[in-house]
Amino acid sequence: MGFLSVLSQAHRWVKERVGHGDHVVDATAGNGSDTLFLARAVGPGGRVYAFDVQAEALDSTANRLAQEREPETLAPVELLLAGHETMESRLPRVAHGRIAAVMFNLGYLPGASSSLITKPETTIAALEGALRLLRGGGALTVVVYPGHEGGQAEAEAVEAWAASLPQSIAQAVLYRFPQKPASPYLIALSKKE
Repeated sequence: MGFLSVLSQAHRWVKERVGHGDHVVDATAGNGSDTLFLARAVGPGGRVYAFDVQAEALDSTANRLAQEREPETLAPVELLLAGHETMESRLPRVAHGRIAAVMFNLGYLPGASSSLITKPETTIAALEGALRLLRGGGALTVVVYPGHEGGQAEAEAVEAWAASLPQSIAQAVLYRFPQKPASPYLIALSKKE
């Protein structure tokens, strides 16, 4: 029996920190996998805010949600055609400091052009905003993809950002398979209470 994939580990850590009725963010909706996971995790009393810069990604996410067999068990999802660096200004003021989890899955939209990728400068701005939005005990997960062009620089920037955070603000952890240096890995934070 092997270890969990980085995506499964991200889901596990988030699931341990969210409950029914919580508000959460998918900072990179992509094809909707994390959005659906979050909508199930917080249930109909919760709320999911899902961001992406590509309408195609939000359409894919909406389709994935629509195919759910038990839609009544899902949280309402607000799909936002916007960059993740805008999340702090796009979320209602009442949600600030109350978000239970923010998930990032960086890189590019699977099945689409790999020329449109997340960039370190907007990702770091988004991470800083996400950290301010999180409640005490909230989780922030970032799956980075060093194997594509531009991915290594972004992974290094995210890792450096997480390492620079004072322990009084958040605890940071890396989950990585060192025998596969180009494979995706997970950087996660737990905000201090």
